[in-house]
Amino acid sequence: MSSYIFGPVPSRRLGRSLGVDLVPFKTCSYDCIYCQLGRTTCQTVERKEWVPLDDVVRGLKQGLSARPDYVTLSGSGEPTLNSRIGELIDRIKTITNLPVAVLTNGSLLWQEEVRRQLLDADLVVPSLDAANETAFRRVNRPHDDVSFQRLIDGLVAFRGEFRGEFWLEVFLLTGYTADDAHVASLAEIVRQIRPGRIQLNTVTRPAVERFAVAVSEPRMHELAGRFHPPAEVISKHRGTVRKLETDVKQDHVLEFLSRRPGTVDEIAEGLGMHPAEVSKYLGELFEKKLLLQTWAGGLCYYQTIREGIRQNVRSQEHTPRTRLP
Repeated sequence: MSSYIFGPVPSRRLGRSLGVDLVPFKTCSYDCIYCQLGRTTCQTVERKEWVPLDDVVRGLKQGLSARPDYVTLSGSGEPTLNSRIGELIDRIKTITNLPVAVLTNGSLLWQEEVRRQLLDADLVVPSLDAANETAFRRVNRPHDDVSFQRLIDGLVAFRGEFRGEFWLEVFLLTGYTADDAHVASLAEIVRQIRPGRIQLNTVTRPAVERFAVAVSEPRMHELAGRFHPPAEVISKHRGTVRKLETDVKQDHVLEFLSRRPGTVDEIAEGLGMHPAEVSKYLGELFEKKLLLQTWAGGLCYYQTIREGIRQNVRSQEHTPRTRLP
């Protein structure tokens, strides 16, 4: 499969989601303190064809054989930075009837062209992580061309134009945006945006900054009732979030799979990685002919070539041989 396509990944919101990565790794308009992929290495608001659209479409056609529930434009950076995202949505519509979702930080929705290119999507989920410019700068660390007011203006304008499903993700952090006064301000802004659904999230994987601290699950459920309509809590708490002591590289993925086969989601969970990052390493390992794909229960499992050979040998050893006449 193309390195621009990952999954299908089990998603609590979207079922089995086939991810599409439209920009190089960590190319974004933000440098969020809570990001689980690390620091932004290319912070920009430049819109261009960051990855070849034809290659993306070819990989997508292969990925559709896995029968996902959604095609999701998200990945390891901000998808609306790709200037051909509207064309991609149109091309997806010609090859599948699956709904198309766009997960975006919303930072470029103040641009009329960006809003227009997303109008044919079935679901758009932007994010809102702060209620004022100061908190916005502290949490999202945006590009200088993105102001808090531009973000809000873009969200309100897009909501008024878009006829598909519009959900808003609100990300909360202890010590930054989870106090009563800030949440009250957030709730008022969300009321102006009028999303179809409000979803609360917090840190669940190792964040790029140690001071990005999760909000407890009881507190998240308490704060959900401060929104109108009440928000749903989508964060999945996993206990203490710890930072990995070493960088996860290809070898770590290969070592993980040498012990047992795993799905993209299982590898991501086990190594504290984003599924898009896992997919990139899997693509590199496939190019080196070190991995196999197997299917079970409708899920795609990855395993090392050596482990696949061992399993095949064991299978043959336990298969009764038919005597030739």
